[in-house]
Order: sequence, then C-alpha cells, then structure tokens
Amino acid sequence: MTVAVPGSIAALPRVVGAALRVPLVTGERVEYANLDHAASAPCLEQVRDAVNELLPWYASVHRGAGFASRVSTRVYEQARDSVRRFLGARPSDTVVFTRNTTDSLNLLARSLPRRTSVVLFDTEHHAALLPWRGPNVRRLRTPATPAAAVLELDRALRATPEGPRLVVVTGASNVTGEVWPVAELAAVARRHGARIALDAAQLAPHRPVDLRALDVDYAVLSGHKVYAPFGAGVLVGRADWLQAADPYLVGGGATARVTDHGDRLGVAWSAVPERHEAGSPNVVGVHALAVACDVLGRHWEQTVAHERELLSRLRAGLATVPGVRELALFGSAHDRVGVVSFVVGGQDAGFLAAALSAEHGIGVRDGAFCAHVAVHRLAEGDRALRASLGLGTTVGHVDRLVAALRSLVVEGPRSDYRIVDGRWEPVDDDRALPPFLR
Repeated sequence: MTVAVPGSIAALPRVVGAALRVPLVTGERVEYANLDHAASAPCLEQVRDAVNELLPWYASVHRGAGFASRVSTRVYEQARDSVRRFLGARPSDTVVFTRNTTDSLNLLARSLPRRTSVVLFDTEHHAALLPWRGPNVRRLRTPATPAAAVLELDRALRATPEGPRLVVVTGASNVTGEVWPVAELAAVARRHGARIALDAAQLAPHRPVDLRALDVDYAVLSGHKVYAPFGAGVLVGRADWLQAADPYLVGGGATARVTDHGDRLGVAWSAVPERHEAGSPNVVGVHALAVACDVLGRHWEQTVAHERELLSRLRAGLATVPGVRELALFGSAHDRVGVVSFVVGGQDAGFLAAALSAEHGIGVRDGAFCAHVAVHRLAEGDRALRASLGLGTTVGHVDRLVAALRSLVVEGPRSDYRIVDGRWEPVDDDRALPPFLR
C-alpha cells in the first residue's frame, strides 16, 4: 500500500503503525507522532507482508534436504543480491549478514591485518568510534567545514606509518543529520593507499548509497534503521581482509571441515561470507532487510523530496521557538538528512522529551545519542533533544512538535513530573499499557 505525498502525485511506501493512537496523561488519545526514526524506523508494510509470507516456509538453511529448507536457503542467499544492488556494490564484494551496524563494524575491526593504521573523526557514533583500539588508531577532531575535514584527513594520512590503512567515516551524522563528504574523503584515502569504511546507518534510510560511485571499500548498515526491524545488519565490501581473518564467531556454518587429531581438533574454515556467519542465521531478518532495500530502491525520488519538505518545515518551525539552538558540525546551511538535534536554553532535555510524550503524544529522543563526544561538544553539556523524520512522518507531526514545544517553553507543562531511575515521568500517570503487556 502507498500513500500520496502532499503536493505531489508520487507515492511513498507506508509503515506499520501509521494510524497508531496513544494515550495522554489528560485521558485523551491522539495519533502518535513518531519523530524518532533515527533510533529505529517503523516496519514497512511491504516488509511485514513479506515476513508473513515467508513464515510458513521458514526452516533451516544451507544443509537441509527438505523443500522448506531449500526455499529458506534460496531466500537467504537471494537477499545478498538485493543488498548488493541497494548499496551499488562491486560484483566481487562480499555480503556478510550480521546483527546490526555495531556488529558489522566490530567484525571489520577484528578482520584488519596486523598493524593496520586506523584514522577516524572523534564525533562518530560509538559503533564506529569504539571498535578501533590501540596505538595505531588516530582520532581527529572534527573541523568546522567539510573541506577542512578533507584537508585534516590528508594531513593525518601523510603522518601515518607505511602499511595497511583504514579510514572510517559516517555517511550522515546521527546527531545533526549533516551529510559527510564521503567521495572527497575516499579520494584522499586512495591517494595515500588507504581503504575506507562507510557507516551508512543514518544515510542509507534517506539517500541512495553507491559504493562504486563513492569509491568506498566497505559499507555497514542496520535493518532496523531502514524499516526492517527484525534483527539483521550487513557488512558489504572487499573480501580479502575478511577471508584472511579468523572467523568472527566460531561454530557451525563457519567450518568447512573439522577433524579429530587426538589432543587437538583440526579445523578448515569456510570461505567468506559463511566464514563470519557462524550459527543458525536470521533468515527472517535477512529477508526483511532485503525487501526493505528493494522497496526503498524503487522510491528514492519520492523519499528524498518528502523528507526535504518536512525537514525544511521542521527547522523553520524550531527557529521560532524561544531558546532553541540547533546543533551543527558544519553550519546551518550544510546538506543534511532528516535528523535535527537541538537544545532549549534553561530547559532540561529529558524533561521536555517526557512532557512531549505524556501531554502531546510525540516521540523524540533525548540524551547524547551514543555519540557523546559530538553532543558534549556541540551542546556544551551532556544532553540534547533529537527529532528525526522518515517515511512515517507527516506535516501534522512536524507542526504538532513545534506547537507543543513552544507551549512547554512559554506556558510550561500541564502535569507535574519527577525523576525516577534517572528519567523524567509524570507524577500521576495511569495510562494503560497495550493488552499484550498486561
């Protein structure tokens, strides 16, 4: 099913829960305004339908002789082709299925050749910031402009010892939504003989990603960010480092042959991608991810136009709310996807998020968004608010957020709040949970 884009004859894929109504502390029920897509996007209706279609056929994969096993194996392996198309991967690139972006980047970190030098900017998401440890890792402070970032990377690579090198960069900041100059950074990496890994978790739900056009060696993303919340992620890229590395996990599927030599076991590991996919794979999650990739790939023009219209409206609206200051790495005019983080002078971000939910039925994110260095630097503190847009967002959701935030700032909340276990919540909150939680 599709939904018309305001002011356009185009259509967007629909998400599950678009008509969800949630209770308020006032006793009313309103349509939920989900402005937290950057954390986890809702499920596409096409993905839900595809999962339901697969479930009767779900069975073991790769070594099952039964017909259902053959079907599940075909589904699992065809998913690699969908992901490869979605990311514009090279025919020789391997596609390794993981749990999520964090899992993918940790797998890549475990697969680097010895003494690989790693260069990255310190404002990355923790998934991209933390897996690289040791004396060969150089973290760069993010400069004020994309051009300065390119120059800083060039200087850093000039000072990097000879040997294998890897640059790690995000496609779009999960804090500010700003799009990074990936192609330009990749060109610098090439000049210095370095490889480059792209964290596409925030970029891939909003813009096309083409590894060949960007000249990127590796890309990672999470299904739950691209409207397929069934527990799958992916690492796509050059096979040689992954093939030469010990398996990320050891167990069934990663082994081609195990032999008994008395006091020890002899193990011949499988080739990639199976080498790093030990255990029973998440067939349902992988199929969901593949379907989401196929659906998004058919709707880029509409998706980008939809989000740009809403993002412009959101930023303009927030600028009218007293005390709001939008966070930016590169400046307010820089290109960005549908993610906006901001602080409100004199207001606690956690309190505002709680009141927006309890009194207005609006879901936003508060805190440091697993990017503590970036948020602490930009917000001059440890917490901010983040509103993030996606296929499930409407003009009404954006306008409600702006109006509700203005009301809270100017008039104050209508309910009393307290801190419980470090989080704000209404003092009198008798909202009923959905039946499956009771």
